[in-house]
Amino acid sequence: MSGRTAIVTGGASGIGGAISARLASGNDQVAIFDINGDAAEAAARAIEDAGGKAIGLAVDVTDRAQIDDGAEQVRARLGRPTVLVNSAGATLATPFLEITADTWNRALAINLTGTFDCCQAVLPDMLEEGWGRIVNISSSSVHSGSPGLAGYVTAKSGVVGLTKVLALEFGRRGITVNTIPPGFIDTPMLRRTVDSGMVDVDTQIAKTPVGRIGRPEDVAATCAFLVSDEAGYITGQIIGVNGGRNT
Repeated sequence: MSGRTAIVTGGASGIGGAISARLASGNDQVAIFDINGDAAEAAARAIEDAGGKAIGLAVDVTDRAQIDDGAEQVRARLGRPTVLVNSAGATLATPFLEITADTWNRALAINLTGTFDCCQAVLPDMLEEGWGRIVNISSSSVHSGSPGLAGYVTAKSGVVGLTKVLALEFGRRGITVNTIPPGFIDTPMLRRTVDSGMVDVDTQIAKTPVGRIGRPEDVAATCAFLVSDEAGYITGQIIGVNGGRNT
């Protein structure tokens, strides 16, 4: 992966943060897009301190203008992006009958439309280069559902569908598109869900065949493979990282 330019959305912490660090350790130049610009810059500095190359940009994936501006900055500072990992997400837990139009629309905007917009903003660069890798982080909840997360589960289900369409449309152009639905992964977003009382950690670990909570690095390792040259014959696939919870 040496010398490639990667964009990771939600790349300052959690799964996105682990992916940013893993790609940088493989000599990719990484542009970290995160709604928290200070966190994005701090994550980029940590990568640079470790000998990698990274920039951090404040990008809200619900704002197409910010996405386009961020992509342009990446081209100017790092070169054409040929790797895109869409990791930005938010659960917005709400009982179904209490979901407002604004809450529903925001869940879709963060978790689905943002992925669509980022793909559309970056795919022309991949087409120009004749090579590209897209990994969309979805959710294992698309297999099982999750009470109180109607907007999130619906949006992440849409991400799976979008992944399959893009894989078919761009496969002959040297571009692969896959999705990773993480299982029970120890992230700040999960901890917020736990704090809300919706999830019990010990109960979920007991349901996991490998007997532990997942780490962001588990997802990052799978992502690093999917964006490699070796994974060129894998596209349109749902690659679960879930400790055996969904098979």
